[in-house]
Amino acid sequence: MKIVFGLFAALLAVLALYLVITPSPIDPLAWEAPKAPAMTGVLEPNDTLMKAELLGRGQVHGPEDTAVDAQGRVYAGLHDGRIVRISADGAVDTFANTGGRPLGMDFDASGNLIVADAYKGLLSLDPQGAIKVLTTEADGLPFAFTDDLDIARDGTIYFSDASSRFQQPDYLLDLLEARPHGRLLAYDPATGQTRVLLKDLYFANGVALSAKQDFVLVNETYRYRITRYWLTGDKAGSHDVFIDNLPGLPDNLQGDGKGTFWVALPTPRKADADFLHRHPWLKTQLAKLPRALWPKAVPYGFAIALNEQGQIVRSLHDTSGTHLRMITSVKPVGDMLYFGSLDNDRIGRLPQP
Repeated sequence: MKIVFGLFAALLAVLALYLVITPSPIDPLAWEAPKAPAMTGVLEPNDTLMKAELLGRGQVHGPEDTAVDAQGRVYAGLHDGRIVRISADGAVDTFANTGGRPLGMDFDASGNLIVADAYKGLLSLDPQGAIKVLTTEADGLPFAFTDDLDIARDGTIYFSDASSRFQQPDYLLDLLEARPHGRLLAYDPATGQTRVLLKDLYFANGVALSAKQDFVLVNETYRYRITRYWLTGDKAGSHDVFIDNLPGLPDNLQGDGKGTFWVALPTPRKADADFLHRHPWLKTQLAKLPRALWPKAVPYGFAIALNEQGQIVRSLHDTSGTHLRMITSVKPVGDMLYFGSLDNDRIGRLPQP
């Protein structure tokens, strides 16, 4: 027993020395998160996501977002840089390879697939898969983490640069640091110009236009909120909070054009994460540790629907996380919903409830 305690004490001493001499990659702020909403009422857990059809199971790794073309083929961007296409018969083929990490995507009016690539910037892929870089910087600051997008009827592409400090593999460091490094941007394809609409956002993630396109929403993932930027009317150019204190970390965001927004929540709120935010020193030390020692998220599938007043009107769950987990996008197309995931090996498809 003395030998066991001796070894344990030695390991603790080594760990303490490691934490003392290793510089931290973050400079964190303290933040007091609001109390998480109760999972009751419209948020009551259910098994709806267990009914989803699974596409490309075992053939896609990390299909973070999806897009559906006029022929009903489903596209998704994967960890290895490929954008794959799934035909009606279930066949999966490679449409293109960006050489980066394709995230948010959607088709424009001309049938080009517009892609927010975490490393390569905002891209346009023609129907043959040829890649054109649209923009990689704004106001002299290069994009470090191009994330999600939505396309207006006039062709303007609204998109997010999640963090100017941390790139895609280090997105959790941005969470721990709790500083605002994100931006909401607009690209005009007619002029090739990129404008910064909002900066100092806390991990700018999902982007979606309203049905009337009088405002655009952007998720601030690490503040559990969605910010609204007004495009027209008396409030044009101003912004406000659309909804705060969400029940999970909001990732991608998509409107259905009829007044409903679907929000992907990769994980519900966790009390230990909110506790950490109150203690910058603990976050500083945690960031030094190998990722294998970090707390792991419990598998869970979660998405919510909002109306245009910022109220939660529906929630979808897979409480076991065995069918769909870590959902990072919900794409409404026709009467179907398509579910992407940053780390799963499948795409979900479910009739809109």
